[in-house]
Amino acid sequence: MPVTGDQQLLKQLNRMALVRQVGSQPGLSRAALADVLQLTKSTVSMLVRELMDEGWLLESELLVTGEVGRRATPLHLDPRRLALLGADVGVDEARVVAVDLLGKVLDTRIVSYDDATDPASCLRLVALALVRLAKRLDRPAAADGGIDGGPRRVLGVGMGLHGAVDEALGVLRHAPHLGWRNVDVAAQVGAHFAGSPLAELPLYMQNEANVAALGEFEFADQASADPLIYLSIGYGVGAGVLVNDRLLTGLRGFGGEVGHAVLQADGPPCSCGRRGCADALIGLAALLQGERPSHPALERLFARVADGESGTCAAVDAAGRQLGILLNNLWAGFDPMAIVIGGPALQLGSAFTAPARRVLADYADAALLAPPAIRTSHFGAQAVAIGAAALVRYRVTRPLDVQSMERSAGRRDMAGALHGMMGA
Repeated sequence: MPVTGDQQLLKQLNRMALVRQVGSQPGLSRAALADVLQLTKSTVSMLVRELMDEGWLLESELLVTGEVGRRATPLHLDPRRLALLGADVGVDEARVVAVDLLGKVLDTRIVSYDDATDPASCLRLVALALVRLAKRLDRPAAADGGIDGGPRRVLGVGMGLHGAVDEALGVLRHAPHLGWRNVDVAAQVGAHFAGSPLAELPLYMQNEANVAALGEFEFADQASADPLIYLSIGYGVGAGVLVNDRLLTGLRGFGGEVGHAVLQADGPPCSCGRRGCADALIGLAALLQGERPSHPALERLFARVADGESGTCAAVDAAGRQLGILLNNLWAGFDPMAIVIGGPALQLGSAFTAPARRVLADYADAALLAPPAIRTSHFGAQAVAIGAAALVRYRVTRPLDVQSMERSAGRRDMAGALHGMMGA
């Protein structure tokens, strides 16, 4: 007996395969899509018609191919009718954005915290800002307070969190620079979405470096760079790693925590209890000369470097050389096509990045190998927020991954319940 759910899943898999293929190769015709995806032309035509009606795809002008018969019609992702929401729940403040299917920012807001040590308060402010963005997207025109091209249908919400995340359960396990532990982000944010346009939409969350990596992977010109590593350098250091179209998150969501890779035996102490970690050698918190991490403290650090203060510049140069060692280790460990560097540390400029490039070049010369491309983020200060929106596109267009996460969450909930019963 046929299983309807399986048929529906198969159809959704084919639909999203079409979307991903058009996203990676804009301008393909229906016939080309049928050939690439090994689907019948009638199936592709039916699915394309549905996706165009829903706002996923659009047609451009006919291509003259020189062949007899109907001319090919190029297909592209439609940037006009759908939207993705993303939030960067940062250490000092949050940033929320709305983007179209191509990653173009439609609207953005900065959210100031009342008390950064109180996760409930911070998440409430972020959730309310996202709801306000969704309401603006639902208005018909900018003249009425809406966003150009509106109204738009929101596909989902993504969140980039500065710590280790269990995406399946929606829990932030540990955010060391915020002091948050075991925060049920999904439950708290979902409660604030109740009764709003976001109430029934999917909510995804991941570590900030992971979502920034997805932003580069899904939206940037070099989206075909795979394997790809995004190295995020702020108060601490983290990495997002994509290999064969898969985000590597590890067993408990700690994958990419390269800030706690040891670069120097018996080096300076790290907040994790180890010594010589990348966080303690490269992270901005280690360069603040004992000041409490904050925006004003960072601005003073950047000003000292810009003024050429010898002690600070020497410390930044040393951190840059350690960054070069970390880049070499990531290269050796993953053999990526590209390593993208992002985060506030880029404001240190060439005083920080030039020593890193020199160290990496020396290692490459010694090994007689060409190093991977090293570049900076396309999205600057908005990399995490835009990446959080990219997380929505990434998950929605990969239904099997979402199904697998849901099963994983169910198993973990069951294990937690059994543990509680046994301990009672």
